[in-house]
Amino acid sequence: MDFDVVIIGGGSAGYAAARTARQAQAKVAIVDHGPLGGLCILKGCMPTKTILRSSDMMALQRRSREFGLLPVQAIADLAAINDRKNRIIGEFTQYRVEQLQDPGFTLYENTASFLSPQEVQVGTETLRAKNFIIATGSKIAEFPVPGLAEAGYLTSDDVLEMRDAPESLIVLGAGPVAVELAQFFSRIGVKVSLIQRSQHILSSGDEDLARAVEMRFREEGMDVYTGTRILDIAHNGNDRILRFVHEGREKTVRAENILQALGRRPNTDGLNLESAGVETNHKGAIVVNLEMRTGQPHIFAVGDVNGLHEIVHIAIEQGEIAAHNAVHPDKPPRQMDDRLKTSVVFTDPAVAGVGLTEKECQAQDIPYLVASYPFNDHGKSICMGETHGHVKILCHPKTGEVIGAHIVGPEAGELIHPLITLMYFHGTVHDLAKIPHYHPTLSEIITYPAEDLIEQLA
Repeated sequence: MDFDVVIIGGGSAGYAAARTARQAQAKVAIVDHGPLGGLCILKGCMPTKTILRSSDMMALQRRSREFGLLPVQAIADLAAINDRKNRIIGEFTQYRVEQLQDPGFTLYENTASFLSPQEVQVGTETLRAKNFIIATGSKIAEFPVPGLAEAGYLTSDDVLEMRDAPESLIVLGAGPVAVELAQFFSRIGVKVSLIQRSQHILSSGDEDLARAVEMRFREEGMDVYTGTRILDIAHNGNDRILRFVHEGREKTVRAENILQALGRRPNTDGLNLESAGVETNHKGAIVVNLEMRTGQPHIFAVGDVNGLHEIVHIAIEQGEIAAHNAVHPDKPPRQMDDRLKTSVVFTDPAVAGVGLTEKECQAQDIPYLVASYPFNDHGKSICMGETHGHVKILCHPKTGEVIGAHIVGPEAGELIHPLITLMYFHGTVHDLAKIPHYHPTLSEIITYPAEDLIEQLA
């Protein structure tokens, strides 16, 4: 064999796999057609969080009178916002490229296509390996919305290159990418209409978390329509016109442009998985087990391409698991454990969670107790003027072990980490209540639902 491991894709999951395999002294090749860097750095986490910082600052400036300050007129310059993003992302990208070009790897900047379960075609070369790890990520999915293609639309990729903001925008979808970008545009002065098919935004999570975000969106002037059914989209002059059904009535919204943020799909294009004997499911995701193995035991799939969780730190963990299992066939295999699955949506208020949701507990008949506490009754958040949202904790009804924790509110993405730590050690609500929390801080709010749950357990 030419290599111990050939990794197809050099993003976060692929690089984690490559690094782990190399640490075990494996001979590793990475195949990535470029541009090098991966989705998170180039088009996902990092660039979007960079531009969100600008819109968050604008939102605070508009609230200056609330804090006893003379008002200032903040005007967004989208070209400058994206120029700053490009400078920052350029540094991140260069670092990742240097990692991929490390002489400890053999890097092929080309596409890969399976010829058989043991071989891939890379340009004019045929590579053979003992193991393959597919880490090709995801790409923006197309959806059959009547008239959308003819009317034209933007994607999240387009947003990151825009120099001028539209006066108005229709956002289709209400997952994490959609809601983050909807609030970004709304805060820099664009009139935004958000259209969501489900009954609330962020529909994969609990409704009470989503409603706090919807409330803030509407307060900031965004039109939010949930529980809709799109009829069609037309293009008339400079306007896109969307007809939809909402609350049993036909409605129409007009905007200069449309952001199609309905979702992504696993990127398996050109891999020729049939020749490798690798199976995909009805959504096009590569089917894997907890060891990240496909039906071919020596072929693994990690990150977005397996469709399990479109979250970077989980993709990295999957890459490490796959590489360990590939290069250590003589050791007990490592498996993915979803117990501590964590997510953060960087809206304002932010939404963060770890472990089970109420929706999951109810669907799987898992018994639980739940308690929550609002930020509008919490000292530090009142001082900060950040009173939207609440903290919610789920625990086992007998032992008190925390099985899920969720926050919608200020700094939720930071506040969730003490709860992740607690759950990592299988901590209980009794443990949480005993841990000292400084006053006044945002963090101490997580002890209040714990105290409520202790009373329920008594």
